Amino acid sequence: MRKTTTARAALAALAGLALLLPTAAAADAGGRGGGHGGGRPAVTADGLRDLAALPPMMSCDDALGLDLGDATDASVTVTSAEVVDDAVAPYCEVTGTVAPAVTFVVRLPVEGWTQRYVQTGCGGLCGSARISYGQADGCPVVEDGTVASATTDMGHQGQNDGSWALDDPQAQIDFAYRGVHVTAQVAKAVITAFYGRAPAYSYFTGCSDGGREALMEAQRYPDDFDGIAAGAPANNMAVQNTYHHAWNVLANQDDAGRFILLADQLPLVHQAVLDACDGLDGVVDGVLDDPRRCDFDPATLVCTDRQVGETCLSTEEAAVVRRLHDGAVTDDGKWRLEPEIAHEWGSELEWTLFVPATADGHSQSEDFALSYLRYLAWPGAQDPGFTLSDLSFTRDGFWDTVQSSSYMSALDPDLSDFRRSDGRLLLWHGWNDQHISPQSTLAYWDAMNGSVGERRVDAFARLFMLPGVAHCGGGDGPNSTDVLTPVMAWVESGTAPDRLTATSYADDGAVERTRPVFAYPQVARYDGTGSTDHAENFVAVTLRREPGPGYQWLGQRLYSGGYQTWAGADGGTLSLWPHRTWLTAKDPTPRT
Repeated sequence: MRKTTTARAALAALAGLALLLPTAAAADAGGRGGGHGGGRPAVTADGLRDLAALPPMMSCDDALGLDLGDATDASVTVTSAEVVDDAVAPYCEVTGTVAPAVTFVVRLPVEGWTQRYVQTGCGGLCGSARISYGQADGCPVVEDGTVASATTDMGHQGQNDGSWALDDPQAQIDFAYRGVHVTAQVAKAVITAFYGRAPAYSYFTGCSDGGREALMEAQRYPDDFDGIAAGAPANNMAVQNTYHHAWNVLANQDDAGRFILLADQLPLVHQAVLDACDGLDGVVDGVLDDPRRCDFDPATLVCTDRQVGETCLSTEEAAVVRRLHDGAVTDDGKWRLEPEIAHEWGSELEWTLFVPATADGHSQSEDFALSYLRYLAWPGAQDPGFTLSDLSFTRDGFWDTVQSSSYMSALDPDLSDFRRSDGRLLLWHGWNDQHISPQSTLAYWDAMNGSVGERRVDAFARLFMLPGVAHCGGGDGPNSTDVLTPVMAWVESGTAPDRLTATSYADDGAVERTRPVFAYPQVARYDGTGSTDHAENFVAVTLRREPGPGYQWLGQRLYSGGYQTWAGADGGTLSLWPHRTWLTAKDPTPRT
């Protein structure tokens, strides 16, 4: 029988060996796992501290016997521990479960750990534990394999249709917020036992639902991570996965349920948008640097008597383009059901996500909407037979449908506790995102500044809007960047990130184009010298007046505090506390 070792006992047994650790490491062990010491190691060219690389103090095989019962709020089972001969650097992969069903995966470098921990998020409804650093192009500690990392399936495996949540309130809670938190606690305990020292710095990076997870951590567990990179966050989940995606389908169907606008017409629309707006930023390059400045009218594409269908749109098709751009509204047209501009001009080639190839085709947006509407939208109530025609596009129907916002969405803009905890936040979003509207992130940023104050926000948070970038990557613009190193540098050396560099690569890996992306609200402008494909030929400019429609819509109050709840699984029933908030009121509609 394998000997069992507790994390606490392992540390005690290794206390003598710890005295042999390099003094630089001893001086700077801490972060969200211990206090910072007196000495400050040198800073590298990347802005990271030059921390000593530490060896493991136990074998990977011995990690299988760790007792992590004190690490979090439930029992922990380690199911495997094995060395993986990765091409970059070998690591010990530890897998296990936090009861009842939160799977975690932890990777531990076996040839020199630089005292950092990075936890990665996942997308969609999760359901798998796969470590992916996302936008970390050139991050040195990722590329050399010296960072410890972890991730989680958030309490369930597979079942992207949402059926995993049926009659399982604990699975819903683990997906909402608990899974990421308990994984952070357990991973840090594993790291501490394996190396005899807690991480000096802890980071989280994620996009899409991973971005929601990132903001959920900053809002609910502000001490878990020193730095957080949140990309294209699905933090307005209850609206995003109901009205937003349902509208993508219903706004494009005729009375017989056949699709009106088809995928082969999207290039025509896209080119018309570029013809109208591409040069507004001073460079004609197929990318809109800020689509809000584009005043495109789809009606200009309506066929005249002398045109044929391949070069123009029918009146009905042009109306669909307008509806998809503008976003969901109530049946009577009096209220917007999501922030204005659901899909930005310039992103039309990405609309194949929800615009099918044939009139009888299928829109992926229907899958996204139904997976949530059937199993997650209504606290304590589920309907596997729900269809999009059952969704009520009324004011009362809206407030009834978004009640799960209190624990599933991550919209509380008051990050004062995260700020007081010395946390650093980098928000980013691609302007061509076809899944999640960039307006949602802009609305959250606006709410943050209103809640915390612009000067205080500037001390701990930055927002970057990436021109031409689709959901979490891809798209027409330079779409590969590094959001992780800037967060690390901000935490470790106080270097606030004022710009990112985005890169486009050819199929053979050659660099095609680089562009700077400046911290919002600054934009990049060509300085008139050299190639427009080189980032160094652009400067930061702050526009005199910010473009955009504003954030007036029915659910605008969701981007506030005072309604967030904690959830519990009480005898198979989902319970929430506090039981009553302004969101549970019969009519929380803003008075404007």
